[in-house]
Amino acid sequence: MLEVVLVLGGYGVFGSRISMALARVEGIDLIVAGRDRNAAVAFCAVHGGRPDIIDREDPALAARIASLSPFLVIDAAGPFQSYGARPYRVAEAALAAGAHYLDLSDDPAFTIGIARLDDVARKAGLAVLSGVSSVPALSSAAVVDLAEDMDDIHLVDTVILPGNRAPRGLSVVRAIVGQAGRPIRMWRGGRSESIPGWSGLECVSLSLSGKPPLSGRWASVNAAPDLELFPRCFRAHSVVFRAGLELKTMHAGLLILSMPVRWGLLGSIAPLARPLKWVAERLKPFGTDAGGMRVCVSGLTRQGRAEVRAWVLLAGSGEGPHVPAVPARVMFERLLAGKVPPGARPCVAEFALAEAEAAMANLDIATESTAREFPLVFAETLGAAFGALPPAVRDLHTVVDVRRWSGEADVEEGTGHLARLVRMLMGFPAPGTAIPVKIRMERRGEAEIWERRFAGRPLRSRLARAGAGILRERFGPLSFDIALNVVGGRLAYPVVAGYCAGLPLPRVLLPISETTESVDAEGRVTFDVAVSLPWVGRIVRYRGWLVPDEAEA
Repeated sequence: MLEVVLVLGGYGVFGSRISMALARVEGIDLIVAGRDRNAAVAFCAVHGGRPDIIDREDPALAARIASLSPFLVIDAAGPFQSYGARPYRVAEAALAAGAHYLDLSDDPAFTIGIARLDDVARKAGLAVLSGVSSVPALSSAAVVDLAEDMDDIHLVDTVILPGNRAPRGLSVVRAIVGQAGRPIRMWRGGRSESIPGWSGLECVSLSLSGKPPLSGRWASVNAAPDLELFPRCFRAHSVVFRAGLELKTMHAGLLILSMPVRWGLLGSIAPLARPLKWVAERLKPFGTDAGGMRVCVSGLTRQGRAEVRAWVLLAGSGEGPHVPAVPARVMFERLLAGKVPPGARPCVAEFALAEAEAAMANLDIATESTAREFPLVFAETLGAAFGALPPAVRDLHTVVDVRRWSGEADVEEGTGHLARLVRMLMGFPAPGTAIPVKIRMERRGEAEIWERRFAGRPLRSRLARAGAGILRERFGPLSFDIALNVVGGRLAYPVVAGYCAGLPLPRVLLPISETTESVDAEGRVTFDVAVSLPWVGRIVRYRGWLVPDEAEA
């Protein structure tokens, strides 16, 4: 008996790739369905399968699906961001018909919310999986593979870069445009931060042996289920997702259009999806059909070594749109083999990366995994002495993406009006006892950006390695060379040189730093910072403790 597989949106950009793959599988009755009968008929005439008309808005949707007695229902229609008051009606109809269900959602709320059907799915012995696409299904498989023997994941960073000539359905355009400028929740340093969609512009290049590289592509922050799922599933300190358009004019254009949304002048530019799709079609002859994807996992191995590991995928010959369809093909095979536990959940770590790579073997798609040591600023500066620090102090200075610490400090001010003036000009904290302290450390390129807040007042600096044993800390136009050293388990910060706007400071203007970090009896990081000037005396001294300031995802 043939197993019936129903693919909604089976003639669309990604649904058609699923249908093409399933049409070659023996022993199934493939139904390619959607609202456009002509499109379904045209597709099936070329690739196989049975065309049908099914509209998810049809009040008789459940009965319509049940009449087909499907083994599996795949919803590849989208956009899942606009499924309305009953977003899971297709999944509910599949369950009522006794069918497994998969969808290609890339919407965080939709994908996570599928779990509300878990009890019903378990009782029925059926699998209901959302996000069976590039994210989170394929990206999570890559994370599992890359994170083997990595006990402390600091950053999961994923980027997807389609080629400009790749087909774009209206659903895809609506999903991208609808996020531009709107706030996106992103997990950074163990806390949720709000970042405007299509912000955080970065220039990304992807390469692997034997394939032409993708060079200088732009990528910006975009919403994805990974942002909410991976902090919990992989206990990652930070999770970042970006996507980009190959043509910089299109990428920059969307960035500019998103500004009124960021400024609060517009709620969304989603109504522009159709005209923007028209513009994109006019620009289709430009650019290439080459796309790519990269998943990076950075963290500490069981041996305490900081590493960054990457899985890179490059697709040529216009075959990039097959990638989001691969997880559905893999999950179909696992369902047939009875290897998928019942229940409703996001599709996270449901299959091995090797299974997905095998499913892409007949396509013009290449993948490669790499690993290299991640150069921590303090570890590189101190060398072997870094290992002599107490574990808590080493943890304080293990900054791969964002770290947060909080505690208290007692602050003493130097005597005299001049000392007070210098303290205020430098931004050092005002005197007081048990002052709340928060520190945010962010890795940017080869440097760390520290923002210390004493009772809410910020003090920012940039720290980077300036040679063997030398750390350079910059406060605006002033920068100081610090000869880091470890004595008796304490990290000391003596200042040995200073600069103003790049010009060396004379010795008489060079501050004296009596600064140390250690650990107290409770295992907390302690700090004792005393700053003086030769011609002024003590400027400020602040002492206190810090502990990690991260929440449970």
